[in-house]
Amino acid sequence: MNWDQIIPVISLIAVLILVLPAFLRTNSKLKQFLTNLSIWAIIVIAVVVILYLIL
Repeated sequence: MNWDQIIPVISLIAVLILVLPAFLRTNSKLKQFLTNLSIWAIIVIAVVVILYLIL
């Protein structure tokens, strides 16, 4: 891996570390957590499909 790949990975991990505690705290109930997780999964899948079609 070169620096063009390492720096974005470190940045994404840092953002995940910053966001994850608040996300878990606000989604303390399992049903609410699964709902929010499924919404985020749909958003990520849609973005990946759109980027795949464009690029």
